[in-house]
Amino acid sequence: MKAYSIDLRERVIAACDAGQQTREVAKTFKVSPAWVRRLKQHRRERGDIVPRNGGGSRGRKFDRERLAALVREDPDATLVQLRDRLGVNVTTWSICKALRELQFTFKKSRSTPPSRTGRTSPNAAPSGK
Repeated sequence: MKAYSIDLRERVIAACDAGQQTREVAKTFKVSPAWVRRLKQHRRERGDIVPRNGGGSRGRKFDRERLAALVREDPDATLVQLRDRLGVNVTTWSICKALRELQFTFKKSRSTPPSRTGRTSPNAAPSGK
């Protein structure tokens, strides 16, 4: 979402300073009354009306490429084992999210080929009496 322009902010503050009520100002400029209140609060607390910068993403605590290499070395390692091998203090959920971003799946390859004889019991076996 994009911030409202400085021009609009200045006009809204000017209308508020002229004595108009918050709801009137909001209706005039087609913005929400809550936004007008927050803009006035922002000016009162910070002394300006420039938009705040967005939060952005936080830095990463571990190397994604190293994680990928560890998974390629030992694809059956658990999330806890991968975390311990990385040597970082993070949750297993962050390891899981990183593996998703790297597009690693949980599906394991079969260790043996499927049986050639088929299923050992029929699908609709009669109940025993």
